[in-house]
Amino acid sequence: MFDYFQLTNLEIILFFGIIFLAAFVRGFSGFGFSATSITGLSFIFPPKEIIPVILILEIVASILMLPSIWKKINWKFVSYLVIGVIFGTPIGVKMLNVLNANYTHLIISVTVLVFAYLLLKGYQNKKLENKPMEVTVGFTAGIVNGFGTLAGLPLALYFLIIAVEPAVIRASIAALFFFTDGYAFILNYFSGIVDMTTLYRSLPLMIMVPLGIHLGSKLFSESSKATYKRYVLYFLILMSIFGLIQVATYETGLV
Repeated sequence: MFDYFQLTNLEIILFFGIIFLAAFVRGFSGFGFSATSITGLSFIFPPKEIIPVILILEIVASILMLPSIWKKINWKFVSYLVIGVIFGTPIGVKMLNVLNANYTHLIISVTVLVFAYLLLKGYQNKKLENKPMEVTVGFTAGIVNGFGTLAGLPLALYFLIIAVEPAVIRASIAALFFFTDGYAFILNYFSGIVDMTTLYRSLPLMIMVPLGIHLGSKLFSESSKATYKRYVLYFLILMSIFGLIQVATYETGLV
């Protein structure tokens, strides 16, 4: 298990820098904290060791964002997505314990990469904006959140496909994370994955979250709709490519 005092000074700086960057991404887009953190930190620690810490920091980020996004939240979207998440998250937590994380990460990365590319080419489908699809997307996000805290990737794709306004995407995903991460935290606690040691590891990193959220939110307020969409799509593609690199790295034994 990792310990801050077993890290070199460079690794500690990198650790805190990645968390700051992740918080900045979250403040701007409403998601991406986990994807950024796992992508950067998994080269230092196994994902299973850092996911519980990231889960706590995600909850802190959601609490910090809620006051500023409250009026933009689409509660209809959120409520149906939550239904799916409730049933999907326990499956994801179980998968975290029994499945090879590389295979699940591979599936996520390839799927997100394909749809992000299609969105860049102008793909949209308003017909997918319906209750059954919202529950299905929530279920998928719950599974992904349970084994990798990466629920933001499928959620962002879905909102972009049905052409939701950026402010609503950002607010609704951030609000949903408040519920999904809290729910996942409880399940992980009773599964023995989260404990007091996890809290101890999270505390020093919490100082980076408010600063990153503040600066990311400031950039969002100055950005246009087109800028937001372009940023999110490039971010999704970048995270997918990094995910594929990580899978290849672990499978070949380079890490």
